[in-house]
Amino acid sequence: MTTTYALLLRGINVGGRRKVPMAELRSVLEGLGHRDVRTYLQSGNAVFTTDADTDAPDTTDETLRQAIEAAIEKHFGFTVDCLVRDHAYLAAVVDDCPYPAEELQAKELHAFYLSETVDEERFAALDRDAYLPESFALGDRVLYLHAPTGLGTSKLAPVLARPSLLKGVTATARNWNTARKLVEMTRTEG
Repeated sequence: MTTTYALLLRGINVGGRRKVPMAELRSVLEGLGHRDVRTYLQSGNAVFTTDADTDAPDTTDETLRQAIEAAIEKHFGFTVDCLVRDHAYLAAVVDDCPYPAEELQAKELHAFYLSETVDEERFAALDRDAYLPESFALGDRVLYLHAPTGLGTSKLAPVLARPSLLKGVTATARNWNTARKLVEMTRTEG
């Protein structure tokens, strides 16, 4: 069975550090045997197709992630945290958004993709009212952030990204246009 995945890289090509040219990233993924490799923007989004035998332990999101992270480190000489997600997951993130996504500008809504599910308890000490009109909601391995003035001026986003709140969790944010584009790019005709 063929499966198309999105690869989300965290913290690359920001401020001239940890440069990962997209052409090289495509070559790394092709070197691992993945096909139909495409990238989107320079911020670490790639889509690839692989033959997935659902009974084989080496084709899960986690094992794909580990192999890709190792190949990236070998090729570029530094570690990059990655997440690998299939179309069904990405579509569910968009479909399950608790905010009126169609009514908001893309700069207002962000999806923080997470390596694991986090619960509300992590955020219990956070005074949410102090950040209004900004707000967030949790979903399946995703944190939705509504920042009406955008991520760049958000006061809540840096608080949510603190290591103390997301200890042990890899998180990487995408604006809503990118979240929707990844759904489109991973859709396979059946």
